[in-house]
Amino acid sequence: MTIEKILNENSAVLVPEGWLDAANAADFSAAIDELGSDITELTIDMSKLEYISSAGLRLVVAAHKKMKGALTVTNASAEIMDVFRMTGFDKKLNLK
Repeated sequence: MTIEKILNENSAVLVPEGWLDAANAADFSAAIDELGSDITELTIDMSKLEYISSAGLRLVVAAHKKMKGALTVTNASAEIMDVFRMTGFDKKLNLK
């Protein structure tokens, strides 16, 4: 998995590519943890994400909590959107 990070003043965009699962959850967690306290808005662009596991979902929810709700998930595939819907996270997260 690779994670592109785009920083712009007090916002950040993370673009994970590949699979977000238990095998590489630590990399994604580290990318979130590396964001400074000056980052007040986070977007996770899932346009290059092929798969998300429950471990990946936990990290997205943790990022949502860390950002105090200022998190947007964009460009998720139909399959990943189905996972958000099945888990009920589509009602808790800002999905675009």
